Amino acid sequence: MGPAAAGAAAGAASGAMASEAAEREPELITHRAYNGTTDGPDPYSRFDGDGFDDDLVEDHHEPGPDDGDGGDKKGKKKGKAALTPAQRRKRRWKIIRRSLYAFVALFFVLPAIAFAITYFLVDVPSPEDVAQQQAKVVTYYYADGETEMGRDVPPDGGNRILLKPHEIPEHVKHAVYAAEDATFESNPGFDITGILRAVYNQATGGVGGGSTITQQYIKKATENEEYSITRKWTELVKAFKMSNEQSKEEIITAYLNTIYFGRGAYGIEIAAQAYFGKSVKDIDVSEAALLAGMIQQPGRSENPEVREKRWNYVMDQMVANGWLSREEREAAKLPELIDLEDAKPETISGPEQFILQRVKEELEKKGYPEDKLQTGGYRVYLTIDQHAQEAAEQAVKQVMEGEKEELMEALVAVDPKTGGVLAYYGGPYDPDVPGGQYDWAAAQRNPGSSFKPFDLVALLKKGKGLGETYDGSAVREFDGRPVRNANGDDCGTNCTVAEAMKRSINTVFFDIVVNEVGPQAVVDAATEAGIPEEGSGVDGRPTMPTLDGNISIGGGDTMVSPLHMASAYATFADNGIRHESHFVAKLTTSDGEIVFDNTSEVATEGEPAFSSDPAVSKQIAGNVTKSLIPVLEYSHLTCEGGYACAGKTGTHQYVSPDGQQKDENAEAWMVGYSPDVSAAVWVGTGKNQPIRDSNNNRIYGSGLPGQIWKLFMDAYHEGKPLTEFPEVELIGKPPTTPPPPPPDPAPETTTQTAPETTSQTAPEEPSDTSSAPSTPTGPGEGDEEEPPGYSNPGGPPVPPPDDWFGNNRDDRGGGEE
Repeated sequence: MGPAAAGAAAGAASGAMASEAAEREPELITHRAYNGTTDGPDPYSRFDGDGFDDDLVEDHHEPGPDDGDGGDKKGKKKGKAALTPAQRRKRRWKIIRRSLYAFVALFFVLPAIAFAITYFLVDVPSPEDVAQQQAKVVTYYYADGETEMGRDVPPDGGNRILLKPHEIPEHVKHAVYAAEDATFESNPGFDITGILRAVYNQATGGVGGGSTITQQYIKKATENEEYSITRKWTELVKAFKMSNEQSKEEIITAYLNTIYFGRGAYGIEIAAQAYFGKSVKDIDVSEAALLAGMIQQPGRSENPEVREKRWNYVMDQMVANGWLSREEREAAKLPELIDLEDAKPETISGPEQFILQRVKEELEKKGYPEDKLQTGGYRVYLTIDQHAQEAAEQAVKQVMEGEKEELMEALVAVDPKTGGVLAYYGGPYDPDVPGGQYDWAAAQRNPGSSFKPFDLVALLKKGKGLGETYDGSAVREFDGRPVRNANGDDCGTNCTVAEAMKRSINTVFFDIVVNEVGPQAVVDAATEAGIPEEGSGVDGRPTMPTLDGNISIGGGDTMVSPLHMASAYATFADNGIRHESHFVAKLTTSDGEIVFDNTSEVATEGEPAFSSDPAVSKQIAGNVTKSLIPVLEYSHLTCEGGYACAGKTGTHQYVSPDGQQKDENAEAWMVGYSPDVSAAVWVGTGKNQPIRDSNNNRIYGSGLPGQIWKLFMDAYHEGKPLTEFPEVELIGKPPTTPPPPPPDPAPETTTQTAPETTSQTAPEEPSDTSSAPSTPTGPGEGDEEEPPGYSNPGGPPVPPPDDWFGNNRDDRGGGEE
């Protein structure tokens, strides 16, 4: 090639390069990196000690048309493959080192800095400061929002007795350690596992965590009860600071001087006086264990079952930690408490004390325990209607005046439209009356035939109704065991469900449950109406633990409280809409700021009970009501003034401790409702004892309970507009014309066939006309007897044995049912 040709070629190449350069985006020299195309390293690139920057070597690739930045993927892979094993290992370790640096900084360095800063910013409140802010007066209002029911006043107006470390006995401290923090003497003031648990719960939407005694003191002293990581963090720092600045002896003393024990008592000295009427220096190990056990559940101090459970736990923990010998533990007995009215100056007294207890339990479940209420001086607006409460107490007083002292009674009324408890009478709350300090309105008892409406619900849900017929003979056998009707009442072999409900025919309802719907369907119907499947009464017993035919007549293991029965019947009254029963309408702070409001439209909306379709649930409830209206007419318990009412009685038969069925009753019920109110009444002794009135006549549901119920309902409706139950279409075939009713039962002196000592239902007794209303009497209803051994003299009821297939007896007399 000649010079001219060479020049032309060079010019062409130069032009091509210039053209290519013009098409490429210019680079800033500060952005250039060594890419292997220059004679030496770029002075601005980064290198390791081996002369290579691992990051850049990995990104090295030959430019290609398929690569967005001028290179192709194949070239990139080739560049990566060029790394030596040593370079790859070096790169991996670099990533690990940097990750470790970040981990240490995130989880150790930064928290340590934050901890140090927080440590110097926070202060630990002194017991004197805490005492000044605790125990303000809590005010309770009736449903009108203006009338005070009373005030919960702390002992001595909130004064404290702050003890010195040497004034608190060692066994008291050990009891508190056993109950709350067994490692108190050795831990640094906080529990790291508890903190981590709180973090986890916060992240997963749960609540709670672990707290040492020191942390609990900080929490109570700062009035911060929220479940949050921030609260736990601050609590941890303050607890650590308190542990550094004070001795363990000083810390436990501060804690015991300020913690809340229930009964309005803050501090161990006031608590010893409130529970036992003595100074803390005089209480023994058993009493110390009870006080320590109540720290976790101070709002349930008047629940004997809770007290016993917590006492047993603390005593066992003291043995486990070597603070109490096994011999001392076995010899110890649950200590007795002084009367609550002697423990603190309550302005709320008498039957309203039981309302106060239920209110405190309800608020505690919502996150407002008693000590928090008193610390904030809250205002509690109740659902209790003053007129209804006075009517309830007056009805009980009028009917029970002059009756035997051992008879206890309970009345609960619920608003069907909201679930709010309108009236609540659990007893006289009189320490001078046997059983007078036990809340019978929340105690679970056998409901007898008052449970039969739930049998009917189960049947209605299958599409069968009041027109279905069953064998209502006086005596029938089921699995070889006899079931009998009251007084030998015979409804015939084609007895309709409507007639069986009116006359409370045991054989029909036993047949329905055993052969038609099954016991579980009755459980489902009852729980849908509002009765908890697991018991939540004051005695804490299961409600319906055993599934057998006895549930059809409210016997065996079927247990329910008056509160639950009033709530469940309220579901019938509100056309199949279930509302959760409650006592608190609204809670506000001392300056009127609303904390929560149960009176809002959303809160009172309720939900269909027996079907997801409100119309179907209404139809089922309406059919139940149709079956219960004639019951009141048959028992002479209709409401005065033309008010529409429906209801059912129930009686439970007495069985002696040796298992023998007796011609006596042990429980008597009346449960009924109008569109405006649902009410349940119970009368008994609570001890498996025969119940007789002042004339020594057997008590049936239509007797004393029925009279109390009727007086209350008539007083409640007085002056209110008339309301009617809505018309609903019958489910299944309509009932045929019933046969004429049987004659009135013979008087009590009539000779009766002794009940068989079987484990099935016994024959019903004729009732005492003297215990019934003065109007002419007619046949009554049948209820379950007590199972053998179902006895607890001197205390609340105990559960029956699991293997008992009990008998139900029908109430006779007073025209019941």
